[in-house]
Amino acid sequence: MSRLVILASALEYMESNLANDIKTEDVAGACFCSKSTLEKLFYSINHVTVREYIIKRRMMIAARMLSSDEQISILDVALSVGYSSNEAFARAFKQVWNCIPSEFRKNKKRYTELFPRIRPPMESGDDYMRERRCVDISQLYDLLKERSNCFFVCCDIKHMMEINDVSHKAGDIAILEVLKRLEDVAGPEDVPFRIGGDEFVILTGSEEESYAQELVSRLEAMNGKCFEAEGREIPLVLHVTKTRMGDVTVRYAEVFSRLHGAIKECKR
Repeated sequence: MSRLVILASALEYMESNLANDIKTEDVAGACFCSKSTLEKLFYSINHVTVREYIIKRRMMIAARMLSSDEQISILDVALSVGYSSNEAFARAFKQVWNCIPSEFRKNKKRYTELFPRIRPPMESGDDYMRERRCVDISQLYDLLKERSNCFFVCCDIKHMMEINDVSHKAGDIAILEVLKRLEDVAGPEDVPFRIGGDEFVILTGSEEESYAQELVSRLEAMNGKCFEAEGREIPLVLHVTKTRMGDVTVRYAEVFSRLHGAIKECKR
């Protein structure tokens, strides 16, 4: 079985079984490969373990449920994503969101797609290996088409490798800090989302360049502000730019290349 088939099968199996008690061995069995083969391949391409992927995807679903339904109990949310107790669920939730579920709900966070589904491999293996950080934002495509003339504000973290050198936990907290900054500047019609490891976008509801530039300026004004991780104060700086598609016929496959291209250009 080819590497791309294994990856595609693994992603499909995990996404279909997030509410079940699945282990890495189960995923490997569904892909007809050994556990070690799957673990090495999955991590080498996606830079996250199979287990971490399952936990993070479950916590995205849980966060969405907590944000969208004020009546559902935390235990019901836990059961919906494969946890049999509030305690185990709260530990996993805090591992991803750096707060417990009740705090998340109280703060009414808008952004829940911290770890979107990884895009399955396409026909070209080379393209997938090269674009391994791309994620699946197909649920936003209709909105992208509706707002084809609206501006995007794009950003990524400067010196992310140095932050990860402190610890992976520090890197995770840096991601959360970026999302907090996006939420702080985004207007009620704006939609923040993640397009890669440390790359993010706000899809605005405005066709006015001046509005997008205001968001850029507000994000840049936060550069150098520190977040706390591992007992240290770590400065966080973002590369920020604005762009827009300006083409109602833009294909879904082109969205990532255009957004990543804008980010790459602003880093020069």
